[in-house]
Amino acid sequence: MAKPTSRFVQYLTPEQEDELRQIANAIVAPGKGILAADESVGTMGKRLQNINLENSEDNRRKYRELLFTADSAVASSISGVILFDETFRQSTADGRPFVQVLKDQGIIPGIKVDKGVVPLAGSLNECTTQGLDGLAERCAEYKKGGCGFAKWRCVLKISEFTPSYQAMIENANVLARYASICQQNGLVPIVEPEVLPDGDHDLETAQRVTEQVLAFQYKALADHNIFLEGTLLKPNMVTAGQGCTKKYTAADIAKATVTALNRTVPAAVAGITFLSGGQSEEDATLNLNAINQYAGRKPWPLTFSYGRALQASVLKAWGGKDENVKAGQQELLSRASANGAAAVGKYGGSSGSAAGGDSLFVANHAY
Repeated sequence: MAKPTSRFVQYLTPEQEDELRQIANAIVAPGKGILAADESVGTMGKRLQNINLENSEDNRRKYRELLFTADSAVASSISGVILFDETFRQSTADGRPFVQVLKDQGIIPGIKVDKGVVPLAGSLNECTTQGLDGLAERCAEYKKGGCGFAKWRCVLKISEFTPSYQAMIENANVLARYASICQQNGLVPIVEPEVLPDGDHDLETAQRVTEQVLAFQYKALADHNIFLEGTLLKPNMVTAGQGCTKKYTAADIAKATVTALNRTVPAAVAGITFLSGGQSEEDATLNLNAINQYAGRKPWPLTFSYGRALQASVLKAWGGKDENVKAGQQELLSRASANGAAAVGKYGGSSGSAAGGDSLFVANHAY
């Protein structure tokens, strides 16, 4: 093996870098974002329970088919869809693989590759995320099967004593290891260090902790020689805790969020795709719109990677009934269009969705 000529080791070829950059840029094209349809079997069961539907593989498949075969106009606002392993392997009722259905619409399939959160020993009820074992082989399979990007979620909690140094450095390094393995296998990694909205902390505390977490994250990505132009960040918006009694406007949230990102996220990052974090569908759209309207410096595209905030109205309208499939698909088109407009700061107001104002908060959300 040749002796390195510097301390930096280049592990991607220029061709590999170009492919990653192109995929990442396509995902955050103006007015487009991601539909996160990567709920695990257990989490999907909770969604189906809300509409009194059995959590069977076929019911999960039917629901995903509803999402992926909606009006082709959805593709004007949805650039990528995150799949769960089960969904990656499923097909429509007439035998078309879901991955191909998405690709035929010009939508990039992605895949959730983590194995879920687990307790972080020696911490105060904090956690880390498992799944690095065998990740390279899984990524190679998903790439060969048509995926262009991946997602891995870590969660951190705000309390009097958390997040701890231990939790921040552990989760940052886990995400950096994941990102490196993804890039080596041709997948754009979505890096998701989520600061949970649980708690009664104010907006200022949320901003400070988010800045800390992101600072740890980008130090770890630099330590692992990650090609930033071939990555996306999926952070929480900076919002006060669910139990905070002080109310903040969308403009307040936008200022805190953009300020935190400017202080911590390198301009080289291809784009930022916010998670909805238990906000109602309408709040998630209004806050994204305010973020894009904020006058501060924004060197990256700022868009969405929503699960609950794109699906609550869909599930409510569908209700598990075949005759309501079109109604559910219309709700998806409505929410996708609203968020596509918000991603360029041009959302005009309420879209009248079936569950637009319903709270989607789940305490200690894990899936």
